[in-house]
Amino acid sequence: MSKSGVLLFIFALLLLSNDINCFDFGLSNMADILNTIKDIGFDTLKIYGLVYPIQHDAKLEFPPVRKFEKQLINYINAVSRKIDFYDRNFENKNNFVLDTIVTKLPEKLMLDSRMNDLWKYINQIDSAYQNFIRYSLSPSKYEQYTLEDFAKSTLSSNLNAIPNILEIIHRIVVPTQWNENVFHNSILYLLAKHIKEASNQICNTEQSSQQLLYNLYKTIALIEIKGYTMMQFSLTFLKFYKIGNFTKEMEEIQEQSISRASEMLRAVKMAMAIAPRDIWKCDPSKHKPESTFTNIKMVQGYIVNEVDMNPLGTCKENCEYYSYSRVYGCYQNQFCNEQRPCNGKLVNCQYVDSDMWICPSESKSDRRYEYVEYENGRTYGKKGTCNQGTTKVDSWWRWLFWHCSYCMCFCDDHNSSSHRYFNLRDVSSDVQDNKVVTGMKLIKRNQIIHIQIQQGKLLPYGGINSSTIEWKEADNYSITDQNIKEHVDYHTIMWEKRAIDLDDLDAPEGHLLTGLKFRIIGAHLNLEIRTTPFNFTSGKLIPEKSLWDSHDNTEASEMYGLNGEIHQVKKRIELQLNKPDIPTRSLAQSVIDSQTNQFLLFQPTDLEKDAAQNTVPFIDIQPVIPNPPMPLSGAGIFHKGREGYGGFLALKAITYNFEPHMHAESSLSVPVNSKNDDSVNNV
Repeated sequence: MSKSGVLLFIFALLLLSNDINCFDFGLSNMADILNTIKDIGFDTLKIYGLVYPIQHDAKLEFPPVRKFEKQLINYINAVSRKIDFYDRNFENKNNFVLDTIVTKLPEKLMLDSRMNDLWKYINQIDSAYQNFIRYSLSPSKYEQYTLEDFAKSTLSSNLNAIPNILEIIHRIVVPTQWNENVFHNSILYLLAKHIKEASNQICNTEQSSQQLLYNLYKTIALIEIKGYTMMQFSLTFLKFYKIGNFTKEMEEIQEQSISRASEMLRAVKMAMAIAPRDIWKCDPSKHKPESTFTNIKMVQGYIVNEVDMNPLGTCKENCEYYSYSRVYGCYQNQFCNEQRPCNGKLVNCQYVDSDMWICPSESKSDRRYEYVEYENGRTYGKKGTCNQGTTKVDSWWRWLFWHCSYCMCFCDDHNSSSHRYFNLRDVSSDVQDNKVVTGMKLIKRNQIIHIQIQQGKLLPYGGINSSTIEWKEADNYSITDQNIKEHVDYHTIMWEKRAIDLDDLDAPEGHLLTGLKFRIIGAHLNLEIRTTPFNFTSGKLIPEKSLWDSHDNTEASEMYGLNGEIHQVKKRIELQLNKPDIPTRSLAQSVIDSQTNQFLLFQPTDLEKDAAQNTVPFIDIQPVIPNPPMPLSGAGIFHKGREGYGGFLALKAITYNFEPHMHAESSLSVPVNSKNDDSVNNV
């Protein structure tokens, strides 16, 4: 048998003995890394035993070699493609996400330096590994000297050799003399700490911070196995050519690799424990109505004369008297006849000045006015060119005693352009088909705001079958349909019932998110989630034990127990929007400015900034989905914006917490060569 055939057999057995799965780590089987290292070392010894006869008789035709030589070349190609695919789809994405995050973090320079060093050394290992693959695919093209030189340089004590680079990478991740007290020097901890501090500004990564940290860990773990595989091959190669015995070296390399992997696993476990698991969307580069955001159009500034706000047509009161009224008529067809009428409630009326110039909006616009300029110099809205021409509107005196004033009120009108309805029906994944929620978004259908969910089939160890990912169709009904009931099927936002609770809801341990819905508590719209327990190992849901979870706190500071005792609870606090302008006018990206256990009120935009012509907050309708798909354990509804703007109401996803499943101590009992490919798919 030729030397090239022997070399091919060595290379192929090294790769074949560990199977492709060794290179496809998922959140499900991260502990397999230690087993992989042990198996590579064990298989290296077996390989030497298999090729030993060839050492003594180069002409010996070893039957498995002739039979499998072509298959093994194809298999090595498949392994190489698998690793290339993994690197392309994972590391490139991870680099982008990390770069995005680091630019937003405090102490950026220190992290930049550490990250640059880390990627530099990772690339060095990758480059060497590509040579290893190239030699293994076509060993007959290379001289023995070239292969021997590769093996010796791989094992060298030189600073740029594989053993030293692996140790440097390890010390970037895990500090020297690692323990919990010096863990703060670890790049994993620095990332976790500063990501947490800047989490209200980090978005669009499509990965939670915890997921990001684990993916960084997977990159480093993959590098460790690549390096270890090359070192074990090199020792086997040199041993084959009788350059040495290397039995002790093989044992030491294995021990060092296992030690590094174990320490790294503990380090990432600690970092993941403090890392946020939220995913939310940044503002888009360009806001697009009904594509990236929508507006419920509940309330709007409306100019009306006092004479039209009471059934007797009198002017005996003042504007402030009409805190809750409606339009009863149009006295002598004055200005009231020139504008779109308010057919709903008039609330919070106020007097500004007696005379004004009004710039009306175009008839197709949702606005009534572009701006209002009062005679006293005060202007509501942004004054500019008035395409429709201004209209002079003057208050007047009746019988010298009564002043019939024009008031600025808020019109709460249930007209055809108002999209103020929220679906109250539950939206659940197909748990009977073992599907869980993997994403969500708010959508508008028939003037009703719905939660729409993305679902996917759960696999063992928290995996998701990507081929089953789909958006579940939202209900398609109208509030005017037969048998559709308010308070049962939908909720109407109105001046008296315009509060929405802001909460983060996370499932109990061992449960996954399988549904969401809105409900009503008092006058508040409140988010509720459905959670379902599951078996982590088998990936099977237990639907009959599903439960709905929510935060029931209100503005009240106490609640009563069943035994009549009073239990103090933390009451909800209103998130106040201070003089809010239209949120799409902001030049700065929105940041999260709400906390769980708060609430906000839908309200008109500021009079001075926008003549109160829009309802805020707007609603963000961008999809919130992790990439790659993964199970969720919770969801939240929150407010994002900037000071002086109305901001956006938005959903967030909370990814499942995999940290409790990371047990370095017990990992050696997990089989490495599991054929359960689906269990790690797309994690």
